[in-house]
Amino acid sequence: MYISHKTMTTKADEGSPAATTPTTTGQRPTTLAINVPTPVVPPAEGQTPSPNHKSTIVIESQPKRRVSIVSESPTLAANNSGFDNPAFEPAHMRKISQASTQSYLDNGPPGRRRSILKDSPLPHDNDSVDRVSTHSYENYRQSALDVLNAKYNNLQAVNDSRNGSGHYVEQSWIYNFCLKCRKEEPSESWEPPFWQKVFPYPLCPTFRTFSRLVSLIAIGALLWIVSFVIIGHSAAPGGQLFDLVVLTVAANFGGYLISLATLPRLIGMLLVGLLFQNVGWVDLDGDFSKVTAHLRKFALTIILTRAGLEMEPEAFKKVYKTILKLGIVPWFVEFGVLATMSHYLLGLPWIWGCMLGAIMAAIAPAVVVPCLFRLRTKGYGVAKGIPTLVVAVSGVDDAISVAIFGIISTIMFSDRGQLYLIAQVPVCLIGGLGFGLIWGLLARIFPEKGDAYVVPLRTLLLFIGNLVAIYGSEKLGFEGAGPLGVVFSSFISNYYWCKDGWTIDDNPVGTGFEIFWMIFEPILFGVTGATIKLRELDPNLLYIGALCIFSGVIIRILVTAGIAIGDRLNTREKFFVGLSWMAKATVQAALGPVALRHLNDKSTDDERSWAKIVQTICIFSILLTAPLGAILISVTGPRMLTKTKQMQQNLTGWRRPSIRDISIIDEEEEREDPEIPEDKQTQDNTQNNSQHPNFSYICNN
Repeated sequence: MYISHKTMTTKADEGSPAATTPTTTGQRPTTLAINVPTPVVPPAEGQTPSPNHKSTIVIESQPKRRVSIVSESPTLAANNSGFDNPAFEPAHMRKISQASTQSYLDNGPPGRRRSILKDSPLPHDNDSVDRVSTHSYENYRQSALDVLNAKYNNLQAVNDSRNGSGHYVEQSWIYNFCLKCRKEEPSESWEPPFWQKVFPYPLCPTFRTFSRLVSLIAIGALLWIVSFVIIGHSAAPGGQLFDLVVLTVAANFGGYLISLATLPRLIGMLLVGLLFQNVGWVDLDGDFSKVTAHLRKFALTIILTRAGLEMEPEAFKKVYKTILKLGIVPWFVEFGVLATMSHYLLGLPWIWGCMLGAIMAAIAPAVVVPCLFRLRTKGYGVAKGIPTLVVAVSGVDDAISVAIFGIISTIMFSDRGQLYLIAQVPVCLIGGLGFGLIWGLLARIFPEKGDAYVVPLRTLLLFIGNLVAIYGSEKLGFEGAGPLGVVFSSFISNYYWCKDGWTIDDNPVGTGFEIFWMIFEPILFGVTGATIKLRELDPNLLYIGALCIFSGVIIRILVTAGIAIGDRLNTREKFFVGLSWMAKATVQAALGPVALRHLNDKSTDDERSWAKIVQTICIFSILLTAPLGAILISVTGPRMLTKTKQMQQNLTGWRRPSIRDISIIDEEEEREDPEIPEDKQTQDNTQNNSQHPNFSYICNN
């Protein structure tokens, strides 16, 4: 007695939906049902045949298993003897698995291959009747399998003929490199019919990318014409304004090239500025240095504003003690180490050493945040809030650095009385916090939250108000109050905006300041790199400077790991937090050349020499620590942080990446191959098949 069933299904891949129509994308068909004539079968005892059993044949095994048909078309030869059992056919006439490298060309002529049963258990003795075949049953089963194989092979032949011409391109390194440079577009783009023939993707840019580039070039050319008519010689080729524009464009391109190696873009921008200065392609000295000084202040305002907007108010309220502890104590330790070493090793006076220490103790969010974003997307360190902690502390550190630098700068270059110098610290502290609180409250009320233009109005008000804080504090002689007010006003504004319905992840004002930073980032780092003249550098200064930089960084890492007791961090996580704060970039680029700008004709040669040492060490620290910090964060993160499971997110449209995109399910490590649930159609088919009665063929020998 031999068993027959009602439907036959084939599954190409585990987890694929059933009964789907095969497409022309090169994927194997998932489910096929073949209607073949069925002999009249007498029902078994105690069974009632279903009225549908005459239309289809079901190949079913117990327990239920998915079946995959191999790609070779079967040959109806007499060699297989009509059997589908390994005991009755030669070993070389079938393949053991679909992934097998053994070919029939090595062992003999092709024959009908046995269906491959994925993850099939060993049969039991009571299932032996299901494995026996007869000539009468096998003929019908063979016919169904032949139809399946013929359809599948025809589909494969069509796909191969369409895609076969590009296989050699897809295997080349240049194809993979170009594919890595491409980004997914949010929507389908129109392109001329001839575009793909002349400029094939991904070896050439899409028409949307090309048209965007042409538009930007046209806008730039038209703006240059207008500037040339208004300004005159400075905007002409060879003028300083023209050189600044060329430097900015080249720095942006250099940052793009560096970003392909997953390094911070600012490294490429800094190197481009260094190249332009030492080759002689740019000259930004003289009266034009006033323009670059104002551009630095604009960039500094954007840096501090983004630092305040990145701090999450709710997380800050919960762990403010930890944030302040890890932000203030390691900062003062690195500040003291650099001030002391620069005094004894570089020969700087104590006040100049303190200025250098204040600049160098700052953290670079431009390096830290993108690296942590990549780790966050993989679920590393989010269960304990490590990304949020690192970003919050970097904002606090930047505020302290700029505020202390302003106080020291005022003391150094001011000729007022002793009482004025003593009042610097309390006035800057109280004035900065007071301004931030008042401006943050005003930003909540004006404009009204339901205004149609609320986003641009809030963005412009916050930016202009922070510029007033920077320039106003400098004009009043309390330079340290402005940076503190900028960070605090951004934080207070963001706090009230979140209470009104906005979120940290999707803050439109934060997106606006990211656009501002995209404009000013190549300007800041390109101009900063252009201030270094290699022919004037002293090699001994670089050696001693590197010693001072790494000494301060290492001691800060050890101190951070030592004071992070009671913060629910294990030893590896404590050292990772310390490593993530070693990168120097934004504040060093903005404040490094400032001391040299403060000097005038009455300044001595020693003061000019000390200012150049401060500038050189700051820029040298960017070249040393920014790429090293980015690499260490990316490499040590997966080894030192715990990986957590993530919920599937629907991230559509262009939005500002934020550290807080993840939702925590638990703190257990995510499985490498998460289980994919079966689709509803597959479950319904399985349930229907399990309800079919079994029919038997009777063979009369």
